Amino acid sequence: MDYLGYEFLRRNLELSAFHLLRPAVIGAVSRIEDTGGLLLVPKTVAPQSADPLAHIMFALKHEGTNMQVLAEAMPRIEASDLLRELRKAPTSAYVRTACYLWEHFTKKTLTDVPAVSGPTAELFDPARYVTGPSCRNSKWRVAFNGLGSMDYCVTVERTSYLQKAIKSDVLARTRDFVGTLGRAMTDRALAWAYLHETESSFAIEQESPNESKSQLFISLLRQAHERREISEGYLVELQNSVVNNKFDKASGFRSEQNWLRGALRGAAGITYLPPPPDLVPDLMKELISFANNPPREIDPVIIASVVSFGFVYVHPFMDGNGRLSRFLFHQALCQSGRLDNGMLLPVSNAMKRNESDYLSALREYSQPSRQQWSARWVDGEQYDFRFNGKASSYRYWNATKQVEFGYRMAEQALEIELKNETEFLARYDHIVRSIDRDFDVRGNLLSNLAIMCLDNDNKISNHRRKQFFGQVPEDVFDAIEKAAGESANPSPTSGTVRQKMR
Repeated sequence: MDYLGYEFLRRNLELSAFHLLRPAVIGAVSRIEDTGGLLLVPKTVAPQSADPLAHIMFALKHEGTNMQVLAEAMPRIEASDLLRELRKAPTSAYVRTACYLWEHFTKKTLTDVPAVSGPTAELFDPARYVTGPSCRNSKWRVAFNGLGSMDYCVTVERTSYLQKAIKSDVLARTRDFVGTLGRAMTDRALAWAYLHETESSFAIEQESPNESKSQLFISLLRQAHERREISEGYLVELQNSVVNNKFDKASGFRSEQNWLRGALRGAAGITYLPPPPDLVPDLMKELISFANNPPREIDPVIIASVVSFGFVYVHPFMDGNGRLSRFLFHQALCQSGRLDNGMLLPVSNAMKRNESDYLSALREYSQPSRQQWSARWVDGEQYDFRFNGKASSYRYWNATKQVEFGYRMAEQALEIELKNETEFLARYDHIVRSIDRDFDVRGNLLSNLAIMCLDNDNKISNHRRKQFFGQVPEDVFDAIEKAAGESANPSPTSGTVRQKMR
């Protein structure tokens, strides 16, 4: 197979950059065609030589911007080759872009350059990618418009799903829905959301928090609305509040290598290795800067997804990273000003409900990243880890799948978690009012029976009837079932909060 562009560079220059999702190859086509798995290119359009610079120009023109490949490939290009191309075409957007990238990635300056002209070339095509504000380089008439900076940049492709998701404006719909509930019902729904968001976030980590840990995490979630900038000190403070073991509490970002493991023994069980500790301070500096200064023109769900997944990929602490990453998702939404103070979208509930999809989104990056490491088991918990890749693999990554997942979870948090629970509360209220009107049943007992009935498709099972026989009149069971059937589409009203059944 004749590879072109980025895949040609990756293979022929033996780069450590990830495999491409759609490598370009020469195909029996009359025009460039994207098959979903390959980019088929007519032979007449393909570079006519094995010159790496020719393949860089082809890639910039036809494949978009892959910073991970470019970061490794550009330093392999001779300055004289770039100057030759520039003298031939000083107005070419692709040549100017290549020169701009070469200077950045080599930390050198091209001299004796001809005068360049032409309209400013944006590094990322806004029709193809979600882009940030432009920062223009006057020498090359090139503007950086990526998500992040030239030293830490995430790409998000404008897929058809993502375009629809952005247009749907889930945060505006959340605000509108909550606005219909009234104060009492809103307070009850949010009390449920905070509690279950906490439980789900711990459950994803396969933990079951006690009352003290639950309250600490709920307090943490409420901090998401506070106007406080993220910093290393603040993240340490948050990490200390979610980690119970005093030996796991951090005093700063990690200074040792950590790892994630699966079920297999030894090195075979290592599923992900975050960046070496010497890279962590700079990566976190860049990610924190992006989180504290998000482009206001970009939908907050995109910011939240990039920050949340970016944080868990850096894994700056030895423990607590997963819970903090999900807190940062909330924090990004809340800091955007698009949700009223106190409002919470229970995305961890949705993530727990879709745990396999969550793991799949994490693996979009973690699996290819793992291939850049060699791991050898030594003894007990001792391993010999060696990073064989480049720092660019942690600095530049494609977040499209992770952002799509973030939108799906935000959508489900509204349409399934919040709306279903609010409906449940309204139906519960209807049952309690109906029974209180005609019978005298102790409050806690009535609450339990109402919940059991709703959780069992409007029926009280024979087992429950036997269990509570003698505590309530027989006709109360039938009355509860009747009220449950009547409550199919009630208007949300006030009442008592749904109790947890254990």
